[in-house]
Amino acid sequence: MYASREDIGYDFGEDSKVGSKPTKPNPNIDGGWAWMIVLSSFLVHILIMGSQMALGILNMEWLEEFNQSRGLTAWVSSLSMGITLIVGPFIGLFISMCGCRTTAIIGGILNALGWILSAYASNVHYLFLTFGVTAGIGSGMVYLPAVVMVGQYFQKRRALAQGLSTTGTGFGTFLMTALLKYLCTEFGWRNAMFIQGAISLNLCVCGALMRPLSPKVLHEKYVVRSDSGENQAKALSHSTETMKSNGVLGEEPEKKEEAANEEVLGSVQHIEIGGKSGSGRSMYGLRLFKTVSQLTITVRKGFALWYSSYFGAASLFTNRVFVAFIIWALFAYSSFVIPFIHLPEIVKQYNLSRQDNVFPLTSIIAIVHIFGKVILGIISDLPCISTWNVFLMANFTLVTCILTLPLMHTYIGLAVVCALIGFSSGYFSLMPVVTEDLVGTKHLANAYGIIICANGISALFGPPFAGWIYDITQKYDFSFYIAGLLYMVGIIFLLIQPCIQKTQPREKSTEEAQV
Repeated sequence: MYASREDIGYDFGEDSKVGSKPTKPNPNIDGGWAWMIVLSSFLVHILIMGSQMALGILNMEWLEEFNQSRGLTAWVSSLSMGITLIVGPFIGLFISMCGCRTTAIIGGILNALGWILSAYASNVHYLFLTFGVTAGIGSGMVYLPAVVMVGQYFQKRRALAQGLSTTGTGFGTFLMTALLKYLCTEFGWRNAMFIQGAISLNLCVCGALMRPLSPKVLHEKYVVRSDSGENQAKALSHSTETMKSNGVLGEEPEKKEEAANEEVLGSVQHIEIGGKSGSGRSMYGLRLFKTVSQLTITVRKGFALWYSSYFGAASLFTNRVFVAFIIWALFAYSSFVIPFIHLPEIVKQYNLSRQDNVFPLTSIIAIVHIFGKVILGIISDLPCISTWNVFLMANFTLVTCILTLPLMHTYIGLAVVCALIGFSSGYFSLMPVVTEDLVGTKHLANAYGIIICANGISALFGPPFAGWIYDITQKYDFSFYIAGLLYMVGIIFLLIQPCIQKTQPREKSTEEAQV
């Protein structure tokens, strides 16, 4: 059976509303424009995640150009990857205030600017600022909206939709590796980065495709998702307790604040209507005041939603399984990005460059990664399969491959392990689905922002750590062993916490105590 929230011990409340009137499903949910959202997200993954996974090509160019240590040079790639994900919680604030479309368009411009400025780098530290920070922030401003929009537009086929959109990472890694190799060979790495910056402007087009759903449609989506027959009885007994513990009953202050805001705008409109006979300068001042008032209200509401998700009564950190998920994310992502950054160097050390030039190992990971995401997404959408269990099995397979990779010294052995890494890492397509199941659609943007922030911290320190270990031991073996062991610790947290939460007795709600 599919694992419900109660099955793995979590319940966040806002999806437990019962007694709602049946609503007509919106045609754009699971169809219509939803597939354009999938296309937009797919292209975002090609241009952002694909480019970042191909940075091993540029990393070798930077080593030759600036003649710095491997540990220091690896910081350029890890900063870009890490900051893309670390800024997730703050991008959640932008999304709350400006929406996904505006945030993504601004991010596309910033990302392209980072690539173009990096073409003029005179040292590694310059790249830290232009490529690591500037392009990284821009990437984060596009990546999170791309994931969140797919979650908003899909209900029944979420895992498949996320799987299809995130296959862009695999396609992008394969395409961008070949493209950057060609551009660096023909035009040099500086011109290659300039051209890549121009290509990245297409992220603005992807952002323009992210047409927002109306609040009414989003509300209907919550109602439809909460009306499953199996969970309705549990929701009846849990509803009052959950709403109180998670702040859903605290909507009264928000309504009062909205009423006050509407009163302010209403008074401005009344003054504007009454002053039509006044001077043009006065009318201009009133319109300016009205615009500023609306902007202030939007910012306040967006910040209030963002703040309450992290620190309010409905804080995401009150969900223990979600906290365990964060701890897992802190260790997991570095195990995936380390091979992409350092495999070209490992191949060179093993004298396998001739075979790798014919079919690069990173391209093997990328191609199989595509199939892994789609297949795992299809399997997870089956009614008899638990998404949580598929997610855990894929993680176990990946950590085994990371620990096995240093033992392989032939191209065939490395290719087999890389293929398994590519397939098992397809669980990335399940991360938004698991996150949404943990906290609900309403909190998806902020919750997934926290998860990718933890992944970003992992990506930030993983490659430099591997380079630092190499500088000490002159081999990468210990880097993979340590990364794999830390990854295993994160998986153990995912296994233990749901079991602990299941065994804890549930406190009685107020209604049950009165009865």
